Amino acid sequence: MPAEGRVVARNWEDSFRFWARPPSQSEQDRCDNAVSVVRNAIRSYVAFATRDIDVFAQGSYRNGTNVRADSDVDVCVRCNDLCFSDRADGISQADTGLVDATYTYKEFKDDVGQALRSYLGAAAVSRGNKAFDLHANSYRVDADVVPTFEHRRYSRGSDGGVRYISGTELRPDNGGRIINWPEQNYRNGVDKNQLTTERFKKVVRILKHVKNEMEENGDASAGRVPSYLVECLVWNVPNGSFGSSSYTADLRAALLHLYSSTKTDSTCSEWGEVNELKYLFRASQPWTRGDAHAFVVAAWGYCELE
Repeated sequence: MPAEGRVVARNWEDSFRFWARPPSQSEQDRCDNAVSVVRNAIRSYVAFATRDIDVFAQGSYRNGTNVRADSDVDVCVRCNDLCFSDRADGISQADTGLVDATYTYKEFKDDVGQALRSYLGAAAVSRGNKAFDLHANSYRVDADVVPTFEHRRYSRGSDGGVRYISGTELRPDNGGRIINWPEQNYRNGVDKNQLTTERFKKVVRILKHVKNEMEENGDASAGRVPSYLVECLVWNVPNGSFGSSSYTADLRAALLHLYSSTKTDSTCSEWGEVNELKYLFRASQPWTRGDAHAFVVAAWGYCELE
């Protein structure tokens, strides 16, 4: 036992090793159950019988970067019968073969809400600006159920033909549009994890835990950095920075790179999200380069790195 009044130094490597681990099997099962419940609700809704709808997990749960005791699930409900689109210059709607639809996104979101309430009861579901909140219980974790249409980004190939990449798009109740690329995000994360001897996702989990603990202790810089931004920051760390003998060394290398690269706009202006289809630091994002830099500086000090 330490002498009275003596402060015992924290063993950060032990903390990092624990934080690097994925959620427990019981937490994972409750995440899986949340996805299954949403899928069953959509399948049982009569009005969707003739529609092509995919229900799938996305975000940190799908990407394997969710952390213990913070394992809510983002569930996408995507209608593939209709799509929103962006077209490169010189490509007309006629070139894409798309025609105007009569079923609107608002109608689809209303239907998703009705499907969830019919299956689970009104008390279990709350409508939000972007998604429905499916409340947690002993069987499942809290889930954000996000209605989307397919999003298509059209361009011309090297042969002059029209092609597109597929993502998702939602329209918040208060206006605007949000385009995401969940499949590209997942594939890129898997590839980087393999190229870093499975350290990429572990370092993401570690830094997310650091952020959560800092935020609990009142650090304002951590509160300005969403969980997804943490994942994207680690994505932009070179593969060679991973794979040291300790997690402490990996985290130190990652934060050093992020510190030097986020000092100015010019050194990270071309950084992308994990999907590499959206720039990480642009006016359209809900965070700034300065937010990221302040968090990196604070995280370095919080973890007592040298």
